[in-house]
Formats: sequence, C-alpha cells, structure tokens
Amino acid sequence: MARKYFGTDGIRGRTNAGAMTPEMAMKVGQAAGAHFLRGAHKHRVVIGKDTRLSGYMIENALVAGFTSVGMDVVQFGPIPTPAVALLTRSMRADLGVMISASHNPYEDNGIKLFGPDGFKLSDTDEIAIEALLDKPAKLANAPDVGRARRIEDSRGRYIHAVKASVPEHIRFDGLHVVLDCAHGAAYQVAPTAIWELGAQVTPIGVSPNGKNINDKVGSTYVTTLQETLVSAGADIGIALDGDADRLIVVDEKGRVVDGDQIMALLGTAMSRAGKLTGDGIVATVMSNLGLERYLESQHLKLVRAKVGDRYVLEEMRNHGINVGGEQSGHMILLDHATTGDGTIAALQVLAQLVESGKPASEVLHLFDPVPQLLKNVRFSGGKPLDNPAVQAVIAQAEAELAGKGRLVIRPSGTEPVIRVMAEGDDAAQVEKLVDAICDAVKVAAA
Repeated sequence: MARKYFGTDGIRGRTNAGAMTPEMAMKVGQAAGAHFLRGAHKHRVVIGKDTRLSGYMIENALVAGFTSVGMDVVQFGPIPTPAVALLTRSMRADLGVMISASHNPYEDNGIKLFGPDGFKLSDTDEIAIEALLDKPAKLANAPDVGRARRIEDSRGRYIHAVKASVPEHIRFDGLHVVLDCAHGAAYQVAPTAIWELGAQVTPIGVSPNGKNINDKVGSTYVTTLQETLVSAGADIGIALDGDADRLIVVDEKGRVVDGDQIMALLGTAMSRAGKLTGDGIVATVMSNLGLERYLESQHLKLVRAKVGDRYVLEEMRNHGINVGGEQSGHMILLDHATTGDGTIAALQVLAQLVESGKPASEVLHLFDPVPQLLKNVRFSGGKPLDNPAVQAVIAQAEAELAGKGRLVIRPSGTEPVIRVMAEGDDAAQVEKLVDAICDAVKVAAA
C-alpha cells in the first residue's frame, strides 16, 4: 500500500510547507496517540528533538495532539535519536517521538516514531496511523486529558548507557579525538561521553543557534573536521549528523572512512571475539562490493537490505544478526541499541583503536573499495523509471555489468530525486553507464 505521509524515515519536509506544519504535527500526535492507546493504564509518550528552530513549534503541536487524546507527555529537549529509542523502552513509555530531519538543512524538519520496545514502527503501524490522519480525532473527555512535563536527567541517562557499551577494562587515555557534532542533538552528550572515558576531545559543531545545524559541519560535510584534525595532529576524527544516529570517521591522515569500512571493522572484531551472531552483517544495496568480497574472505556473509536503517534492522532481526548499517554511516549494534547510534558506534571504533595500538589509517582500512559512482537526478513529477527508454538503458547497463559489478537505481525516500549507482572493477565503464542512465532519466523527467 502506497504511503501518503511516511517516507523511509518517518515524516519529513520543509517547515510550514507540505506535511511539516503545526497542524499536521498535532494530527500526528492525535493519530499516533490514538493508535497506541491500549488498555486502561495511563499512557505515556516521550519526545526528543534536535536543535532546529522549528523544533519548538513542532514539539508544542505534538504535545497538544498527544494530550488531547489522553496521553501524558515527557519532554527531553535536545537529545539524539537513539537516546529517544533507549529511553522509550527504559521509561516504559507507550511511544517515543524524535523531532528531526537528520542531515537535512535547518529549514526542514521531521517526525520519527518509536514503539514501546524502542524500535522504529513497522510499516503496518505507520499505515494504521496514516489512516487516522485524515479522520476527525477522538478527543479525550475533559478529566482524561493528558499532562506534559520536562525532565532534566535524560542526557545523563543516555551518557551512562553509551559508556556502558565499552568494556570496563578499556580506557581512551592518550587518544586525541576531534569530534564534530554538527551543531545538532549530540552537542552535549557525545563530547561528554568520550571525555569521561579518558580521551582528549577537541569538539567542533557544538554551538547550535537553531539555524546552523549541519551547516558546513557534520557527517555530510567533513572538510571542517579534516582541517581541524590535521592542524591539531589528532589521532582520529568523528563526525555525527544532526540527530546523531550515524557517523563518518576521518583517520589521522585526514582520509574519510565510510560506513562500509566501519562495519567491516566492527563485524570482524566481534566475530573474533565470538560475539557476532548470524555469521555475517547486514548492509544495504548501496554498500560497496569490496565489503562483500572482504567479508567472504573472512568466512562471513553480507545480507543486503533496502536503503534505510529500518530495513537494515528488519533484516538483522530476520537473520539473527547483531551488526548492521549503511555506507552513509548508520551503525546498528543490537547488543547496545535498537536503532542507529553514532555515539555508540564511535565508542566501539575508539575501543578497537585502543586494543590494536595501531593508527586509525591501519585499523580502519580493511579492504580497497571497488570503483563506485552515485549520481542523483532531480525531477519534478511523474515516474521517470517507468519510462520504456529509461528501462532499456538500464537493461543494457545490467547486461554489461553482469558478473563484474552491480547496478542500483532507486527513487529517494526523502526527496524528489532518482539515485543512480553503479560499481565494478572498471571505473571508466562504471562512469559511462551511470552517465547514460542519468541522461535517459533527465530526458524522461523533462
């Protein structure tokens, strides 16, 4: 069933346009609240947000929606997405909400929902909530309207939990870490957690003003991190995104390390320690063929999922695997979290650095990626991928890459673009095929 509001990661859009208005946020609160009213107990929802200016508006509208249908609300203030997931479960809430548009600019915002188990909602739950959005809300009787309150110790609870993911015998003393928090949700918790474990921390992207989240900082813009790391002579750099559910690493030479290398490191390290379940890891169709070949050399399998950390998690649970993620830096470590957690993943990388005694450039380069090229084609409407001419070009490209590479073409779940990715041992061939497909899509979208 096609979904009207929910994308691959909740509801997202430009503030005060489309689906991201206070009116819609209130309706989401009413619909999600009604869907999770189960039993006679007093129901509770917890709400966190990142540092976007519009977070105040969306939060207050959600509070109005939830309390109007009889749910009590606990507000955390700025806190990472994985912290909301963790606290939803630990506080026995019926529902968790994160207000964030992740790596998008501040003008955008979004609403992510977590069930009482701390996991993102299933397609079934999201479809059920969507069905309620266009119906009149069933409001609570006056005596049953919910209450709202803020708590101040949510960040402390989360810091304690992420530090507990590191074995007690490991300390980060002697490590110099440059940490980019993207002026986002982790600007307080991530530097504190890493510093309390002994590292020297040089923080950047820790001065949010409501409009600078992800602005020339964070996991999608690592130049600032690279420059700071090299000038400081630090051992490693870590960049989180706006809601801190993913990370990108930079080694001591200033070279970028993506999620594929991080998954290779953590997966094989856990395998050696006898802690990896399912004999492999889960990644998406976008992960590099080099990762798959490396895992095979380690007698481990790679299970591929659709793009989106929720689909990675779905395959992890289906296959009994406890390590998964995305090339873009989402890392899901089910022994410690129910969703992608950039801070926990960062701590595990730092722990491997300490245990190996080697520089980051060695620890985090386990395989040479196969030449891979991704290009985006923006379109204004219609379905360019259904065009016969586009399909013919794609079929030709698949035939050329057969046995030598991979081709992935998909519409984005968060913006009106077609993503065209190809990889193979011949870089020139890969570029030629991607350009041919992009040209065909542009013609069809014109």
